[in-house]
Amino acid sequence: MERNDRTGPGESGARQPARTGERIGSGAGEGSGPGEGSGPAPLGSFAYTAADEEKRRGVRRMKTTATGLLLLVALVYALATWARSAGVGGWPGFVAAAAEAGMVGALADWFAVTALFKRPLGLPIPHTAIIPTKKDQLGASLGSFVGENFLSGDVVRGRIHALRVGQRLGAWLAAPAHADRVTAELSTALRGAMRVLRDSDVQAVVGEAITRRANAVEVGPGLGKMLEKIVADGGHRKMVDLVCVKAHDWLVRHGDSVMDAVQGGAPGWTPRFVDKRIGERVYKELLRFVTEMRDMPGHPARASIDTFLTDFASDLQTDSDTRARVERLKSEILGRGEVQDVIASAWSSVRAMIIAAAEDEQSELRLRARASLMALGARLSTDERLQAKLDGWLEDAAVYVVTTYRTEITSLISDTVAGWDADQTSKKIEAHIGRDLQFIRINGTVVGALAGLLIYTVSWALGA
Repeated sequence: MERNDRTGPGESGARQPARTGERIGSGAGEGSGPGEGSGPAPLGSFAYTAADEEKRRGVRRMKTTATGLLLLVALVYALATWARSAGVGGWPGFVAAAAEAGMVGALADWFAVTALFKRPLGLPIPHTAIIPTKKDQLGASLGSFVGENFLSGDVVRGRIHALRVGQRLGAWLAAPAHADRVTAELSTALRGAMRVLRDSDVQAVVGEAITRRANAVEVGPGLGKMLEKIVADGGHRKMVDLVCVKAHDWLVRHGDSVMDAVQGGAPGWTPRFVDKRIGERVYKELLRFVTEMRDMPGHPARASIDTFLTDFASDLQTDSDTRARVERLKSEILGRGEVQDVIASAWSSVRAMIIAAAEDEQSELRLRARASLMALGARLSTDERLQAKLDGWLEDAAVYVVTTYRTEITSLISDTVAGWDADQTSKKIEAHIGRDLQFIRINGTVVGALAGLLIYTVSWALGA
């Protein structure tokens, strides 16, 4: 029967269990360790569940069985002793010796089992209530044990090497269904990332990055080399042809405007008919010049344009004054608000394009991603060199984590145990292992009885 303060051999060794789902507090209970109340704050408490209650019922049943066996051997001892005192010879001595040793074994094992969780009979016997009083030390020892035996670099490296992650990952990715799944998950993550990012932040970053990059790089020499190659390859001639055609067509459509402009610039003292003749003459000569440039690939003006572009390409690369002018022009263009708006608005277009491609299962982006994943999987599943490289990266990363953060990982165990209430921790542990511990009491009773019978029999045989 259970009592609150003092317990005998047949008592449960624990208070009544907490109700199902009850959270465990951090207050000190009976048998709490000396440092309790001043240690670290609880990092996580536990609750008694329906499974815990069932286990505690099993513990109580086993306690009843073990105590019943102790009472049985005590009754047998009493009866055998009475029979022997009544003058019955022979068997009572053997039975009494076996029963007496069985009681001793049962009581000794009861004391040992009870001492794990509380003080037997409430007496302040040294080295009892081990779990409540040594909870923090047990947590620290458990953390050290895990760190030394599970978080060592050699253990982690050997385990990851045995898993052959590269080969397994390759075989998994090579399957079309798995590649589709990974592609879908990556698309979902990409869409989420695109929607989470604020346009104003990204636009500011993109604009600053482009502007800073453009300002950091001198564009003159690069433009000069590009123009030099274009002129050498004759790529500018189509542009000259287009300009000549457009200039000829414009002159044809706006002849009156050209003549009026020439007449308007004449001195006021000249006769109007003279101004008109001069205007007509200038217009005809200009039209003839443009027409000849349009129709004659070898026109001297075209050669002059080639010479000018060649010289300008050279100046862009070598002339410091020309290069400085180009840099000033570049800065002026980049500094204009319209240009900055165009740079910033590029992000909106890019984001919309990425989201649309990620949502469309048949988009080029997703199809290429799927094909790349399958190709990577096929190569990983067969290329031992690539497998070894991937496995090596994973091993190095895992070893780095466990060796760098081993103290933090193991302290999670010790600090969590230190934050548990000592009395409740004892009850929790007893609920899980108490049933097996009661078998120790039963075995102690049986083994003690057999040992006592053997000792008595040997003594009787030797005539003692």
